[in-house]
This record gives sequence, structure tokens and C-alpha cells, in this order.
Amino acid sequence: MAPEEPAVLTERRDDVLVITINRPEARNAVNVAVAQGISAALDELDESEELRAGVLTGAGRSFCAGMDLKAFTQGERPWAGDRGFAGIVQRPPRTPLIAALEGFAVAGGFEMALACDLVVAASNTRVGIPEVKRGLVAAGGALLRLPRRIPYHVAMELALTGELIDVQRAAELGLVNRIVDPGGALDAALELAAAVAANGPLAVDASKRVIVESAGWSEAEVWERQGELAEPVFASEDAAEGATAFAEKRAPEWKGR
Repeated sequence: MAPEEPAVLTERRDDVLVITINRPEARNAVNVAVAQGISAALDELDESEELRAGVLTGAGRSFCAGMDLKAFTQGERPWAGDRGFAGIVQRPPRTPLIAALEGFAVAGGFEMALACDLVVAASNTRVGIPEVKRGLVAAGGALLRLPRRIPYHVAMELALTGELIDVQRAAELGLVNRIVDPGGALDAALELAAAVAANGPLAVDASKRVIVESAGWSEAEVWERQGELAEPVFASEDAAEGATAFAEKRAPEWKGR
């Protein structure tokens, strides 16, 4: 009897980690194995000195249909430690992560995409939080993140009706960075990941932290808190290398220090 394939696959492509939810027969619905696999992959992404970016995608024709409701009715709760549902929504990785969406990214699947930093989607993608249609609450981050990113009444409509929207509408709302032809999301996400990974790692890390963490800063402390993150970057070897490489018209060689 052939061994069962892992629920989550990882592959290093140069300095980018590709994380694939590998349950295409279930439209990549999230069970405990998926949550644990994604959590472990994000630990690898954050702990590696070689990896500069990650891509999260799904096997087959869909990104993710959300929580595995069959497993849920049998008592499974697909959470993984302090990373929460699906091993990502409560504590996303510190390293930049790009979602590559195809087909459906709904319910918990959409919430996983919202936990990523950038989103690439195929033109046939549909997104939404239909939990209320099943008597559930979109408690994987959508109700927290959507009102901060899109108009209040639109967020409320998505939450209370449970209706899905197409990727064109999602892009109009600013929830998608790039739309590509069906089947092309992963390649486009890898291109975007390579563009991120080519930059100074200290600068990328500090830039992401300012954007993420500043939501909780008061007006009186924003400049001081930003300075605490930015000043060490200006004083780094990488900053000197970036300026020197620019003057010498060559690609910089980052050291991460």
C-alpha cells in the first residue's frame, strides 16, 4: 500500500519557499494535518537564513475551500499552536508571504490569503466568507482584517450575506495585487517573490514590520517607533553595500547585516 502523501508540500526554489496545500480531492480544505503542515512550513521560512520570501498555494484547481467541515463535525479543530487556524491566521510569518490563488479561496481559505502580504489570483478566482450560510462565524481573521482594508459597508455585506465576489471586484477593493490567466498564479507569485527576495533583507524585514506593527502605534509614538526599526538598517553593512553597488552600477551582494 502506497504511503499517504503529506497534506502540505514544501519546495525551495532558490531563496523562495513554495508551500502547497496538498488535498486537491477536498479542494484543499483545512484539517489538522494541513494546519500543522503550514505552521511547520512557516517556521522553516522564518528560521532559515537563506529564504527571503514564501509563496502559499493549493494543489489542483482551487486554492482552499476553507475548513474541512466533515472533519469539524467529527471533532477536529484545525488550529496549530499560537499560529491559530490553518497554522497562519493569528501569527503570519515575519518573512514576506505571497498567496497564489486559483479557483476558490473561500471561508478559511480567503482568511489565509488575507494573512499573506501580497496576493496574486487567477481571473477565475472567487473569494468570500460564506460561514454564516453554515451557521458559523468567519473567526479566522476576516472580520478583523477586512474592515481595516475595505469600506465598512462592503466588509459588512460580505460578512452578513456570505456571498462570494469575483477577483475583478476583489482587485477593485484592493485585495489583490495582480490578476493572471487561469493556471498562472503560481508563476506570477514566484516572479513577485523573486522581486522581493532581490532586495536588502534587513530593509524588507523592517519595512514589513513598520507597516504591520504601526496599526497599533499612537500618533505620538509613530516616528520614534519607526526609527527604532529603521535606524539599524541605515547603519548596516547592507545599506553601505546598496549605496556602493548603485554608484558602481552593479547588483548588490547582501549580507543580512
